[in-house]
Amino acid sequence: MSAEEITLTAGDAEVTVQPGNGGRVGGVRVGGLELLRQGERFGCFPMVPWCGRIRDGRFRNGAAVHQMPLNAPPHAIHGTTRDGAWKVARRSADEAVLTYDLVEPWPWPGRVTQIVALTADSLTLTMGVEAHDSSFPAQIGWHPWFNRNLGDRDVQVAFEPAWQEERGDDHLPTGNRIEPKPGPWDDCFGMPGGVDVTLTWPGQLELKVTSGEEWAVVYDEQEAAVCVEPQTGPPNGLNTLPRLVTPLEPLEATTTWSWTRL
Repeated sequence: MSAEEITLTAGDAEVTVQPGNGGRVGGVRVGGLELLRQGERFGCFPMVPWCGRIRDGRFRNGAAVHQMPLNAPPHAIHGTTRDGAWKVARRSADEAVLTYDLVEPWPWPGRVTQIVALTADSLTLTMGVEAHDSSFPAQIGWHPWFNRNLGDRDVQVAFEPAWQEERGDDHLPTGNRIEPKPGPWDDCFGMPGGVDVTLTWPGQLELKVTSGEEWAVVYDEQEAAVCVEPQTGPPNGLNTLPRLVTPLEPLEATTTWSWTRL
């Protein structure tokens, strides 16, 4: 199937999917309001087979050390699939299924599947990573760039994490869990009951980002956008909290954005 941009519609919601641009969601419009920052590197991209930074781009699988390209020196960041072209497995008016076959520099063959499903008041993103023959550690996450402003007032971000990962000078978690601090943030938070973050654009729209996963990075240091990133582990998690994908056991995760007009 063609990898050109796909438009999904449901009610007054419209979502664009860009298979050829890293499998990202390029836009989410609700009643004409565009929720995502526009641009080739923005929207919402899948982070896989790892999320955030890997320290020095290196991680272990058993005794072997693997080196990823340092695309955020001195670290590697956000996986390999956001720079590739995904294939369209199937599509309908309100759903698209994309696949991406893992290739170098990732050392192991495998397949990523992402389902983008739209309803009139929600968008659900589901992703799975399968190993073909050899097992490997992996992470899944999403990196949405929500517009900071949809009118004349900035978005308000509300969440109640159980802890914040202490961030070192290298922007990576130190391994210490601390009491959550006020922003601005480029920080990872733990929510054992599942990710639950509410973004409110006063007088415009309320959006809830939820996921069964217990980790989220919140990034609000840019003027134009705010990021709420559900993921299956913390930054540098391939080293500190590896989740093994085996030929019998894929890694799967889901996030849902649900909205209400105000």
